[in-house]
Amino acid sequence: MFNDYFVIDAHCHIYPEKIAAKASGATDKFYDVEGYGKGTVKDLQKVCKRDGIDHAIVQSVATTPKQVKSINEFIADEVKNSNGFLTGLGTLHPDSDDIAGDIKHLAELGLKGVKLHPDIQGFRIDDEKLFVAYEICEKQNLAMLVHTGDKRYDNSNPDRVLNVLNTFKKLTFIGAHFGGWSVWDEAVKKLSGIENFYVDCSSSFGFADGIDFKEIALRYGTDRILFGTDYPMWRAKDELENMISLGLTHEDNQKIFSGNAKRLFSLSL
Repeated sequence: MFNDYFVIDAHCHIYPEKIAAKASGATDKFYDVEGYGKGTVKDLQKVCKRDGIDHAIVQSVATTPKQVKSINEFIADEVKNSNGFLTGLGTLHPDSDDIAGDIKHLAELGLKGVKLHPDIQGFRIDDEKLFVAYEICEKQNLAMLVHTGDKRYDNSNPDRVLNVLNTFKKLTFIGAHFGGWSVWDEAVKKLSGIENFYVDCSSSFGFADGIDFKEIALRYGTDRILFGTDYPMWRAKDELENMISLGLTHEDNQKIFSGNAKRLFSLSL
């Protein structure tokens, strides 16, 4: 079923082996789930090979400013040693004394964009202290993959995302989890049709009863959706099947499974 497609998993978290179990466990606890994978590059490669993922975009999140440099160098090293299997995104932290320098460093490392998680990192997505990051990434055409939504918090819900999009209209902004985890209907109502806004499908199918993700996908537009599993949280095979089950066209699935990610991250695969 999946052999018809070249598949890019655009939302994978990886950690150094010595801290992978602890880091993955903390995320599981945050969302009250039991993750599927181990969070290491070796495990990710095994899972992808078994389940039909051809390429993975990897990332990690800095919980303090002092972690930014080491995380970005770790991601870049894993990409370099992956024989072309991985693409990397960098991390930033809003409390860094030199966000511009952090972006310069991650770009020099060859990382293709930035991942942010407002809830875990503890900031509101439309806080002006992030504006320098948005402005630089907008100018340098660095895509930003951002955790969006969560009815438990008010850090990255649709109105705050809209504030960013209205200010930085050429910033490539990818809202993870169909643009608003646990607030999907509100997100698609407020954010669909905005030229520089994209979404991924990660960590959504398993949480939502009664949500019509096919309708949501069509409202955003299938040229604006990236496939992602949120590894190590979910099994890739299950997430592939969830996407196929929406009953979209072959052409739409091609865009979602790889075409859109290739375009947004300038990938030649």
